[in-house]
Amino acid sequence: MYTYLLGVICFVCIFQAGLCAEECQLSILAKRDMDYVPEGDSLSLSCVVQHCGNNWTAAWMWENSTYDFRKPVKESERHHLTNKTISASQTKLFLNIQSVNQSDEGSYGCMVVWDTGLTENGHRTHVNITAALITGPSPRKLLHRVLICVCALLCLPIILELARCLSSEVKPQPLPRAQVIYEVPYATQPTILAPQPPPRCPVPQKCKAYPPKAPPKVKRKPEVMYAVISQGALKQQRATRQPAQSATVYSSLRFDNP
Repeated sequence: MYTYLLGVICFVCIFQAGLCAEECQLSILAKRDMDYVPEGDSLSLSCVVQHCGNNWTAAWMWENSTYDFRKPVKESERHHLTNKTISASQTKLFLNIQSVNQSDEGSYGCMVVWDTGLTENGHRTHVNITAALITGPSPRKLLHRVLICVCALLCLPIILELARCLSSEVKPQPLPRAQVIYEVPYATQPTILAPQPPPRCPVPQKCKAYPPKAPPKVKRKPEVMYAVISQGALKQQRATRQPAQSATVYSSLRFDNP
């Protein structure tokens, strides 16, 4: 039983090894393509060589657009050739071109020479060199901006005139104002009373005049005071009398004839 299982396992391993050996074929894995590169940019191309562990040599070939001239691409300041091993049976070739120009336009492809002496060419990539890109604003865009600004300036007076006409046609109606009556209170003027005479003073004594008092609120009738003063007392009073305050004195003089 164990011998039978061991034989089956060995058969399966040998069969898979044979299939793997048959699947590995010498070829160039590349596809036909077309690239458009602006002048001054860089270009990178690649292709995979399936050599299955055999000896081989490869090179990049360039052909012009009319397909009447062909030459190998050599290492230079702008052209860089590199290889990278992917597996034991495959290797990837790279071609990098710096700052492309019109002379780089054409078809590029890999050419492999096998150890048997056979030569094989892979699918080619056609490269078209276009004009350099303009980083600044294009003249067309600049012209569009200028036209937009000019149209805006021309339309501004028209818009202002329309706004003025609409504002003049629609006049706001004044709102009715409420009539307000203001009542100013007038203070009642006090009644001015006539000054009252000072009280009667005896003849020998000095008569002092008192300042008038504030008029009372109650209206009183004016009183008239009469005094009898002799001539001698009048002279004595004039000699000793001090300046009196402003007052109104009513008096009556009577002279007796001897």
